Amino acid sequence: MKNNYLVIMAGGVGTRFWPFSRTTFPKQFHDVLGTGRTLIQQTADRFEGVCPKENIYVVTGGEYKDLTLEQLPFLSENQVLCEPGRRNTAPCIGYACYKIQKKDPHANIVVAPADHIILKEEEFKRRINVAIGFAQDNDALVTLGIEPTHPNTGYGYIQFNDADGDVKKVKAFTEKPNLEFAKMFLESGDYTWNAGIFVWSAASITLAFAKYLPEMAEAFNAAQKDFYTDNEVASLDSAYSRCRSISIDNAIMEKADNVFVVKSDIGWSDLGTWRSVYENSELDNESNSIDGNVLVYDSKRCVVKTPKDKLVVVSGLEGYIVSEFGNVLMICKLEDEQRVKQFVADAKEVGEEFI
Repeated sequence: MKNNYLVIMAGGVGTRFWPFSRTTFPKQFHDVLGTGRTLIQQTADRFEGVCPKENIYVVTGGEYKDLTLEQLPFLSENQVLCEPGRRNTAPCIGYACYKIQKKDPHANIVVAPADHIILKEEEFKRRINVAIGFAQDNDALVTLGIEPTHPNTGYGYIQFNDADGDVKKVKAFTEKPNLEFAKMFLESGDYTWNAGIFVWSAASITLAFAKYLPEMAEAFNAAQKDFYTDNEVASLDSAYSRCRSISIDNAIMEKADNVFVVKSDIGWSDLGTWRSVYENSELDNESNSIDGNVLVYDSKRCVVKTPKDKLVVVSGLEGYIVSEFGNVLMICKLEDEQRVKQFVADAKEVGEEFI
């Protein structure tokens, strides 16, 4: 276990989950489902027994460093990697993996977003350990694929060769499909949802960077000598100035020929939208998701998430989101949740303090 490392990606703002997720306090630092643990805390918790706590790294923005250390107090400052700017997931993952490689060239690395829900945690650990074992013994880039339960158009899909065994060769990645294709994928039986959880050795991922992102590999190789020193920030700034904004999927996973998937039934959700919060919440007798000090009358299929120090009365609503956090109250139809990004853009015009 000493060679196993976890990289938690925690730099996002979670715009689709506004106003609860804010620039100053993104959703990964919230207890979204009322479990008593925030999303980033749950992410770290589920790797107990998979890797030591001293091998957990969090990649985030400098503005969230104190929040990260407050919520994960076992971390040293060296374990919180502050990006100079947002450049999508490839530079974020590159920074973490090159830093870990300097400490431990034999590292096995798991990369996981900070804002996912996983209900079947023991099964998750089993599938992660299968992936780690394979990545440790092979030059392979492994991802966890979620067995689809319905034709979801909000997730990417992974097609695999249906050979025997837990680890299957990936044929192709597909971006979010329309409903017709999503139904075809589900019926075919050789597709999984793309969870964005990756497992590889430090050697395999840095080789992949050198092959598919040579300019980024060159930048991180140059900076690597200064990692864990007083010069790290300056060298990292220089490296990031040479990194284009691109996802790890587009840059490497969709191009590499050594990509494998471990099919997983782990009770997964990326908790990316208000609807996903609704679908993962405990519901009352009228199918409402309630979190706060709320009185509900003649209302069905609503999501209500409000501060506990306010009494909120909801009457006569069906299929609505009612959410308050800080200085913003939002009330909109659940079916209009895709408009939340537009609400945020318009709120920014009113004042930065509202986003």
